[in-house]
Amino acid sequence: MSLTNPRTLPLPGRIHRNDATTSGRGERRRGASWHRLISPLVVLVVWQLASTAGVISAQKLPPPTKVWHTAVQLVTTNSAAYGTLQHAMLISLERIAMGFALGGGVAVLLAVIAGLSRAGENAVDPLMQMVRTLPLFGLIPVFIIWFGIGQFPKVLLIALAAAIPLYLNTFSGIRGVDGRLGELGRTLGLRRGEMLRHIILPGALPEALVGLRQSLGLAWLSLVVAEQLNANAGLGYIINQATQFLQNDVIFVALLVYTILGLLTDWLVRLLERRALAWRRGLLAS
Repeated sequence: MSLTNPRTLPLPGRIHRNDATTSGRGERRRGASWHRLISPLVVLVVWQLASTAGVISAQKLPPPTKVWHTAVQLVTTNSAAYGTLQHAMLISLERIAMGFALGGGVAVLLAVIAGLSRAGENAVDPLMQMVRTLPLFGLIPVFIIWFGIGQFPKVLLIALAAAIPLYLNTFSGIRGVDGRLGELGRTLGLRRGEMLRHIILPGALPEALVGLRQSLGLAWLSLVVAEQLNANAGLGYIINQATQFLQNDVIFVALLVYTILGLLTDWLVRLLERRALAWRRGLLAS
């Protein structure tokens, strides 16, 4: 006589319903991704209507149709003053990629050193807290004196801006890992490297990804400032040139490109977050 409770046995119909529910949630999540475009589109419509009605001066805030026309001209015409928009985008993307790779790599390394030992924390964390309180853009004159006006000071400014949030969140994530997981790893005989790879880093990943999104936002913000310092190419250079010629439409094209690129990188991190944290998808917001 079997003592197994039949209610605890997996039923094919029940499994099928769970799979269908999971599949339905995934489809709803994919179908709802376009909902994030609603509010930007509403802003564009209100902006255009206000410009058409004369509520907003076209000289101070050009309408979206004018901005779009200017963007098409910048893409299709190699202007002597601005170059092409796509070339400026490539220069800006190169700078932010170099700066973020440098700052992000150093931030994660220092966070691991500080998070895994008290001695590492005492050595690293005070220095990072000092850097965190520095007025970042106040370092620009110092960087110009030290490194000149070339590419390196711009990349270094982006790296510093990106490093701080990623360090703080990764360090907090490492220190916030449940101690019982460490005890489980020691019970299973995991070595220190295996503990780091299988327990500590996965446990710190949610907060590290939050720091990654914050770092990307600050990296784009610092790029806007860095590219207006004696740059000869890039989106910031376009803004400087347009300011001299009082061309607000060109300025808004460059600013909108900044925002679109920022939204694109944030979307990539959100996609990475969904993939990397699939094990806790039930806790993630849809």
